[in-house]
Amino acid sequence: MASQTRALVSAKWLADAIKNKHVGRNLRVLDSSWYLPKLKRDAKAEFKQQHIPGTSFFDIDECSDKTSSMDHMLPTASQFAEYVGGLGIGNDTHVVVYDTSGFGSYSAPRVWWMFRLFGHNSVSVLDGGMKNWLAEGHPVTAEYSKPERAEFKATANLSWVKSYEEVLKNIETKEVQVVDARSAGRFQGTEPEPRDDTEPGHIPGTINMPFAEFMDSSGKVLETKVLSKMFQDAGVNLEKPFWVTCGSGVTACHVVLAAHLLGHSGSVSVYDGSWSEWFKRAAPEQVISEGKGKQV
Repeated sequence: MASQTRALVSAKWLADAIKNKHVGRNLRVLDSSWYLPKLKRDAKAEFKQQHIPGTSFFDIDECSDKTSSMDHMLPTASQFAEYVGGLGIGNDTHVVVYDTSGFGSYSAPRVWWMFRLFGHNSVSVLDGGMKNWLAEGHPVTAEYSKPERAEFKATANLSWVKSYEEVLKNIETKEVQVVDARSAGRFQGTEPEPRDDTEPGHIPGTINMPFAEFMDSSGKVLETKVLSKMFQDAGVNLEKPFWVTCGSGVTACHVVLAAHLLGHSGSVSVYDGSWSEWFKRAAPEQVISEGKGKQV
């Protein structure tokens, strides 16, 4: 099924699949909404009120490394396999992920990336998310039936994940380009971070490409020629490897998705700890900011 390898599927494609009763063992739909506490939105409660028919909820905080002091760091391969198996997903299941963000997509690309990192390439993001789904007049429901457990085998490709130590070393060597997907204000240090214990700013030498700019007003991902020009204008050479960071490893995956759509999926890695880890651990001179930065 050619659609299985497409990184994006349209609302019409998914609506037709639901209408034709394709959702089941071979096709699973996941609402992967996640919000920062400051937004005071309860993604799980919203899911119970309304979701795309046949959808299950993917909890980014639940499917994570609970031993880490940081938010939703990657789980182990066996933890991921156990979790998605419980959502009725097997190794031959086509997975479609979406979220309910006002941007169109916010956290869905993170879950798309997680599936691929754990060896499952048959995963797509619903282009435009719930925002565009509703705008096009497709149905939603409050009904939910738990899928039957499936067996899922996962193998982690850990070369796609970068650590604090690797990013720190790269400041000296400058071997790899690093892109930050946060808003320009947070990157520059002029707008507050959403986490109370963290000041805004950026890692030395990083390039800012705010994730919201990868989508149009309907929430759909921009055309590839526009995406290509964005990387060019930002000074990112897609022929060379690059790493991506953001607040806590979620919106960085928008940059990975864009690179994937342009045919450069293998050479992009995510700094999972991202800015929330960097600010806690880095020396003050490694926090570049127009604001107050990090005090000694």
